Amino acid sequence: MKAIIELADIWKTYQSGDVQVHAVRGVSLRVEAGEFVAIMGASGSGKSTMMNMLGCLDRPTKGHYLLDGIDVSGLDRDARADIRNDKIGFIFQGFNLLSRTSALENVELPMLYARRYHPSAKELRERALHALEIVGLANRADHHPNQLSGGQQQRVAIARALVNKPALLLADEPTGNLDTKTSIEIMDVFQKLNDSGITICMVTHELDIARYTRRNVVMRDGLIVSDTPVHPRMNAQHELAAVEAEHTAVQLIPSGTP
Repeated sequence: MKAIIELADIWKTYQSGDVQVHAVRGVSLRVEAGEFVAIMGASGSGKSTMMNMLGCLDRPTKGHYLLDGIDVSGLDRDARADIRNDKIGFIFQGFNLLSRTSALENVELPMLYARRYHPSAKELRERALHALEIVGLANRADHHPNQLSGGQQQRVAIARALVNKPALLLADEPTGNLDTKTSIEIMDVFQKLNDSGITICMVTHELDIARYTRRNVVMRDGLIVSDTPVHPRMNAQHELAAVEAEHTAVQLIPSGTP
């Protein structure tokens, strides 16, 4: 299988006064095309630093990182920006949508920053609508973020991440601001995307959310301490059906029943 992520002895060291802080310490990791991986760990474990390097927001102090076959370890800021826009789709806990623009316009944004091509207005609209259709929100294309629920806003953010057809989706605590049912709905979207062949790497501290992925990588003190397949894997559609059945049962209980 083709590797989308290849980390070889990656270190990230920060200087804090006279002290060197090793946030990531000699990590090696391979994520193949079509995998769905959760990166987990307590605060200070190094998972956020790892995510920043995976997303080309920062570069390692030592070691090599190949993203979809390209060594991005030593690239400068501008080159990393080009790689990010071309190869990576980002999904954040806080959605990061522009409040004064429609869902469609939010999804169009990554295409406007592309340097390799300059799509026409028609192509921008068609590709953005297609991305919204994938996440089930084509009928909300003209709505602004304040007209959408939290789950719908996260779906718009997922569509925005998909629109440039990236090699990798990076999701940073994507269910952190959502209730239980909406979180499962978002994991259902991710599972469907992954089943279609899209590679997803997600940071989460929620054990139940990690069970919807295919592989759990746990970090502690800047090191990977476990890397295991998820079995049995939670099925989001089945879980949603169970939540709906429970909700319906509660509604059928007569008022005042002890």
